[in-house]
Amino acid sequence: MKVTICGAGRTGHLNAVLFKQNPGIDVSVLTTSATVAARWASGGDLWQAVTRDGRTLSARPDYSGTDPSAALDNADMVLITQPAQARSALLHRIAPYLPTDKSVYIGAIPGFCGFDWLAAKVLSGRDNVVIWGMKDVPHIAYDLIAGQRVRMGGAKAELFVALDRRESAASAAALMEMLNRIYEAPVNLLKDYLEITLTPGNALMHPAVLYALIGPGAPWEKRPFDEALCWWSDCPQAGAELLEACDAENQAIRRASEARLGIDLSSVKPLQQELIEAYGDQIGDDRTMYTLLRTNRAYAGIPAPLVPNPHGPGLVIDRGSRAFHEDIAFGQALLVTMAERLEATVPAIAKTYRWACDYHGKLAAGTPDYVPADWPEAA
Repeated sequence: MKVTICGAGRTGHLNAVLFKQNPGIDVSVLTTSATVAARWASGGDLWQAVTRDGRTLSARPDYSGTDPSAALDNADMVLITQPAQARSALLHRIAPYLPTDKSVYIGAIPGFCGFDWLAAKVLSGRDNVVIWGMKDVPHIAYDLIAGQRVRMGGAKAELFVALDRRESAASAAALMEMLNRIYEAPVNLLKDYLEITLTPGNALMHPAVLYALIGPGAPWEKRPFDEALCWWSDCPQAGAELLEACDAENQAIRRASEARLGIDLSSVKPLQQELIEAYGDQIGDDRTMYTLLRTNRAYAGIPAPLVPNPHGPGLVIDRGSRAFHEDIAFGQALLVTMAERLEATVPAIAKTYRWACDYHGKLAAGTPDYVPADWPEAA
């Protein structure tokens, strides 16, 4: 089986190494990094993944480069690990090179921000393409040295995937067989792709913490940070409380979707429950959202996006972070759009979204252009 991974970042690198631990798996990595491509072409060192217990797993991808025709030749599965803002351009780039003589399973990890809608729009007319997504990343990955090494954080106890509504039961069965071959954790099939789209995650989590750190009345609203801090082990109480409010509104969107579409989205659980089920005994204190975030060992050491202050001493939030360009411009924007169309009230989500757009000043605003204009009526 040939798996093509689009993206040599943390998730792409880690998955490439893990997949190559399985016999009979051919792994190609399509990257935009000329440095990573040149290192692989020169026969450089093996790619490594350092586990939580200090072991080092090593592997060499069968291909790593910038040529989509080489990366996608005879691919059975394509995994897209790039952020949401890069996926449209990527899909347009790879579409001409996808095999046409067999089914090709194209999925996003994670599959949030309406990936099913995007892929269905870009790949319309390609009946051999099977569109799917994964609910979350299988492992936390961090401390990447591109094309060389990455560290593996906490792993999910179970993995969940969903297919676009157009896909058949036979395609679902084939996908599950392929995924269970390359992942150690059991893979479960969800009933509807909205279970992924509405899964509480970064589109709720990162904006809430940013607002609590640098938003109106926040401790660092008008001054730089003195030192680096972590997203979660340093999460302020106000951030956890705002996150709880946003999570409750996400549940309101879920209930409105169920009522309008007549579907069961009960797998979309409150965030605190999701995290407890995902990380289990890696969490030291799960009594509240605040204690859970600060004591989750799987999240320990994940840095907040800070860069040197260009106007003086200290550090400031990086406006180039995925927290803005993915989680807010796509993730939050999608939730706001869905809420408006479903007539669900989401004041906390809307507040953080409007503030983030104003604070950043250069985010793409409004509904992502791939959201069907007739959703939810035509769903």
